[in-house]
Amino acid sequence: MTDGTHQNGTFLDGQLLIAMPGMGDTRFERSVIFLCAHSAEGAMGLIVNKPAEDLSFTDLLGQLKIQPRVDVQDIRVHIGGPVEHGRGFVLHSSDYRVEESSLAVSSGFAMTATVDILQDIARGAGPARALLALGYAGWGPGQLESEIQANGWLTAPAEADLVFGHADPQKWGAALRSISIDPRLLSIEGGRA
Repeated sequence: MTDGTHQNGTFLDGQLLIAMPGMGDTRFERSVIFLCAHSAEGAMGLIVNKPAEDLSFTDLLGQLKIQPRVDVQDIRVHIGGPVEHGRGFVLHSSDYRVEESSLAVSSGFAMTATVDILQDIARGAGPARALLALGYAGWGPGQLESEIQANGWLTAPAEADLVFGHADPQKWGAALRSISIDPRLLSIEGGRA
């Protein structure tokens, strides 16, 4: 279907997934994931609040033999998810586009997974805002919907300042507050009436 909905409701492209406490998968503990694609075939997203502690953008450019300008914008490298760790994805503002390579996700957001964007950023010709993720989070058909129903994730609208902001440790709480939930009130244990 191409009308933006499927049998379980609305597709979540361009939304945030916020990990609930006690979801059971430590790889996603306190994660905020930007959903780049969601359809009846599954979903793909990038964790936007888990920086790669041992790899900088300039290190990565050096590994790819890309010579940056001295004043190049330094973008943070994140662990995008547990799938394909060696593959890079750049989530960025929609002011930048590589023909036939960039995926327009939603108004204000796009994703590019080719080296062209890294070369452009190194030259100072890239997007206004960007975040580089190594690897991604993926779900098969119906898997994400089941995890949401089981209270593993909350969803929230994606705000550029939250996604691209530099306060990675605060993004989880900020995402919850964006949907009027106080993170201190979340419990690991679910209640029963």
